Amino acid sequence: MSLPPEPAVTDRLADFTRDKRILLLTVMAVIIGILSTLSAWCLVTLIAVISNLVFYQRFSTVLTSLAHNHLGLGVILVPALGGLIIGFMARYGSEKIRGHGIPEALEAILFGQSKMSARVAILKPLSSAISIGTGGPFGAEGPIIMTGGAVGSLFAQMFHLSAIERKTLLVAGAAGGMAAIFATPVAAVLLAVELLLFEWKPRSFIPVTIAAVVAGVVRIGIFGQGPIFPILPHPLTDGTVMLFALLVGLGSGLVSGLVTQCVYFFEHLFEKLPVHWMWWPALGGLMVGVGGYVEPRVLGVGYDLIESLLSGRVIGWLAVSLLIGKSLVWSSALGSGTSGGVLAPLLIIGGALGALLAPWIPAGDAGLWAMIGMAAMMGGTMRAPLTAMIFAIELTHDINVLPALLIGCVSAYALTVFIMPRSILTEKVTRRGYHINCEYGVDPLSITRVQDVMETELQTVPETMSLLELSTLLGKGTRHQASLILNQDGDLVGLITRGDVIRAIEAGADLSASVLSISNAKLMVTYPDELLKDAVAKMVNLDIGRLPVVNRVQPSRAIGYLGRSAIIQAQMRYLEEERHRESRWFSAS
Repeated sequence: MSLPPEPAVTDRLADFTRDKRILLLTVMAVIIGILSTLSAWCLVTLIAVISNLVFYQRFSTVLTSLAHNHLGLGVILVPALGGLIIGFMARYGSEKIRGHGIPEALEAILFGQSKMSARVAILKPLSSAISIGTGGPFGAEGPIIMTGGAVGSLFAQMFHLSAIERKTLLVAGAAGGMAAIFATPVAAVLLAVELLLFEWKPRSFIPVTIAAVVAGVVRIGIFGQGPIFPILPHPLTDGTVMLFALLVGLGSGLVSGLVTQCVYFFEHLFEKLPVHWMWWPALGGLMVGVGGYVEPRVLGVGYDLIESLLSGRVIGWLAVSLLIGKSLVWSSALGSGTSGGVLAPLLIIGGALGALLAPWIPAGDAGLWAMIGMAAMMGGTMRAPLTAMIFAIELTHDINVLPALLIGCVSAYALTVFIMPRSILTEKVTRRGYHINCEYGVDPLSITRVQDVMETELQTVPETMSLLELSTLLGKGTRHQASLILNQDGDLVGLITRGDVIRAIEAGADLSASVLSISNAKLMVTYPDELLKDAVAKMVNLDIGRLPVVNRVQPSRAIGYLGRSAIIQAQMRYLEEERHRESRWFSAS
């Protein structure tokens, strides 16, 4: 038996994995960036057309405030009718169109091999346009994230790609859609990193970035250039602003926890109703209609409200009514399972909180604290503080507020991590029987080399040993599950396990046969400088539990043995570093 030739190994210990397929995915990402921008335009246009027809009986493709409608009591029925249509679409089309879309994208990425259907790609934006166009208190970003993701997934399924590559293109579509809606390509990339990719690798980061940038450029020709909520830059932040940004962030974290619980309170409430879930969006729409009759400004996407909040024109009782009204109608509608996003409502709720607190803060103006409240609410509720911080900057181009945004977003994020085990995005996935760990960490197997954990005390047998002799030896008890087979020159020629011996005896093999004749026909080895994760990959691919360790210079010479216990040992070292605490001061030499 001859050893396999040593593979050509380059950059074994490189900082990042590199693959020429990144170039292919990058080219595909350009196409997906364009397609996701067109999808965003279709969604926004459809929302505008429906809302203008329903509330103002005119045809227009321009988004407008629904606060000035003249429907009177009829405004109560309009969202209910929209919810009724969505219920039928979900029941007889696809149940995945329910909700705000991001949990469905997470589920597809982590548990569905990043495969999404054409039905979802069509029905999700259509249902969201109906929901928002009939007064639903949602934004378009959640639906476009799922729609863009579906576009990326469908495009990927047209080619021979792996599940990981499909994930990259799915997330590229989601990031492209968000960049197209809000002109925030950097925040879209950060959203992908913090919420969707579950990795930090060039193979995904580069294509996703390209898709977001392309979408940001293409949107200029469709939606125009510049920030969508431009404001006059605030003065540079000082210590007072930083302190109160911390307090506003903590307040936003508390409100974030309340609105999240409110959403799932209404969801539980609807689950107890003795009617099919198909009817829930209509009932939720009825609650939205009542709220819209009391305070019409809570209806629709509310981009005009965001602009008013950022410019400091919302204060006093108006801020109170927006904070309470938007929270209630949004959480009741989302809890009913209708289709719509979370981002724009969170911006309005957080902005209203900041504007409400502004008169009691001895620095800045209502617009500043509305901006910090918006970002903090988004960062805390979605558990994406970096995304929220940069998102606010890209929306307004007010770079001077960056330090205060950082403090506000991180404080809100920290508080919600402590008071809520899961976010509004992952709670729904958990309720479907899945668990998501959103923490990034270095895999111990990717920083440990084989030589760090291999065993050097080898159990060897000569190639001339008979099966009977080996079975007798194993009966006396040995340390390892496998024995290395050496020829008369001491060269490694094979490996035989206890399982091989047992199977051979049960099959009636000749007990005088040599151990080499019944050993595994293909000998796979590892090297001392090889990363443990690569060695484990060999073991998994070949369904084996151990590998001989050989020298790269003399690959016929065995110098170690890698078994499952060594892999567990590497994991235990990592756990020890996590849990062990020094009892006193010490100095490291």
